[in-house]
Amino acid sequence: MGYRYIGSKDKLTDIIISEIRRINKNSKIVIDLMAGTGLMSLALRENNFKVVANDVMTYSYHHLNLHLFLNKEPDFKNISSIINLVGPSSKKNNYDLIIEYLNNVKPIKGYFYNEFSPEGKPINSTKPRKYFTAKNAAKIDGIRKEIKVLNKKKLITELEHSLLLHDLIMASNDIANIAGTYGHYLSKFVKRSESPIVLYKSKFSSIGTTEGHQVFKGYAEEIASKLTGDICYIDPPYIKRQYAANYHILETLAREDEPEAIGESGLRPWRDQYSNFCSKVKIRDSFDKIITNINCQDFLISYSEDGLIPISDLISFLSNYGIVSKKNIEYKRFKSNNSNKDSTLHEYLIHLKKNY
Repeated sequence: MGYRYIGSKDKLTDIIISEIRRINKNSKIVIDLMAGTGLMSLALRENNFKVVANDVMTYSYHHLNLHLFLNKEPDFKNISSIINLVGPSSKKNNYDLIIEYLNNVKPIKGYFYNEFSPEGKPINSTKPRKYFTAKNAAKIDGIRKEIKVLNKKKLITELEHSLLLHDLIMASNDIANIAGTYGHYLSKFVKRSESPIVLYKSKFSSIGTTEGHQVFKGYAEEIASKLTGDICYIDPPYIKRQYAANYHILETLAREDEPEAIGESGLRPWRDQYSNFCSKVKIRDSFDKIITNINCQDFLISYSEDGLIPISDLISFLSNYGIVSKKNIEYKRFKSNNSNKDSTLHEYLIHLKKNY
């Protein structure tokens, strides 16, 4: 399971961690300021760092709770309170049982069915949307309702709640009728999207401690003054595509709400999660607030040749705050069939040692 995340650094984690150790071999606390899927935070944890992670997206918050605070299946101690779930001869563990229970809930013709399936009746569109088949959308409605009820009745802990939402997000993504992101659905259902939705158990890493980490949710510019670390890793958006718009359905699953779905694509109102890093005009001001306010001297910033501002301009700007160096990384670019871009992508790791 997994989803294609814009600008994901999954393939670069070893290089990034190597740079962190080169910059400060005594680093113990790393700030992952824009953590996204949380996989970089997990890699840091597995390399024995204490992680201070943040992202503005709610789905990231739930991913981070899984990756940083769980190294084994949680207990789900209150599972026996759920009617008809645990039988006297059952030999399955509690996580198996809760996944089985959710996979067998009754479908509901609710919000996802109406707004995101071809048999629905969307409020703000002249035609039904095709993000999910009608059966899968109704099943998603049933599962998300049950998770919400379990949480409201306090039958699951905060971490167990995050885990189940993570599992639902990953399962929904597996059968979503999309090309990669949720900016729009495909006109015809592909074979993968016609498979029935199934929740699977997450795998947990036993490497590294789950103690001492912190997870925040908010704008990096606003959270910065609350954070302290030996080094701050920043993987900012650097193209115009907004994450809040491109992953709006995952955000709705994570928030457990039913927002107004707007237009043909059914976007949720997302301006509250608008990133200034996707704007040539505002990106410098955002960097200024972060670098000025965060309690950290060393910054490691991921950037790309596809960035909104040229790498030379960015380095010139960052030089106002201290000493700047750059490491070049080349790797194979993902290309669509009609792309005219070079097959090699140039990524950069920029180190800023801030003047005090």
